[in-house]
Amino acid sequence: MKVVITIILWVGIVILGYYNYKAIWGPVEFNKVKKERYQKVIDKLKHIRDAQLAHKDINGDFEEDFDGLVKFIDTAKFTITQRRDSSVLDKEFQKTYGVDKYIEKTFIDTLGTRSIADSLFDSPEQYRNMKYVPFTDNEVFEMDAGMLTIKDNKVPVFEAKVRKKKVLSDQPQDLIVQEEQRVSVDDVNGKYIKVGSMEQVNTKGNWPKNYGKSKK
Repeated sequence: MKVVITIILWVGIVILGYYNYKAIWGPVEFNKVKKERYQKVIDKLKHIRDAQLAHKDINGDFEEDFDGLVKFIDTAKFTITQRRDSSVLDKEFQKTYGVDKYIEKTFIDTLGTRSIADSLFDSPEQYRNMKYVPFTDNEVFEMDAGMLTIKDNKVPVFEAKVRKKKVLSDQPQDLIVQEEQRVSVDDVNGKYIKVGSMEQVNTKGNWPKNYGKSKK
């Protein structure tokens, strides 16, 4: 009986130790995994935003389809300009009053063009694969674009996002549920990791500054 009781006690100790580890270190490991994965997801959302902002600069609106956005990056170019101020003779004043008068004017010189792809991305694969969510089985970001009416003016908007639970699908479900209910100034709040908005004019992401800024 002593042997049986000893075995039962050791089993109980092991089980208790496991649950203590899970309660204490489980969330610690979860947060470590979460932050590493969120950073990869946010990096891709930044690429999507850079591409969308370039599309708006050139075409005046945002692209709702990834294939269209990639095609735009493959073919579009930025115009490189230089602004310079110069003094020029006011001929009308000279003709009227017979006196030379110089006025300041600003000139915009076109220096050339540079492709969107070369300006914003390190390689073609970087933007051609930006639609795929990291740490998933080729899940694609949800993306939409359209127009908002603000004081009788049409303003272009876009949004790209992914549910947190898709990025953390192999993690403990109870911790995922808690994560999707998170409200904190130091973390990503809500159920989604996202950039932009279809409900207001906003091209920011919903992540805090500790996830870094875009390189370009």
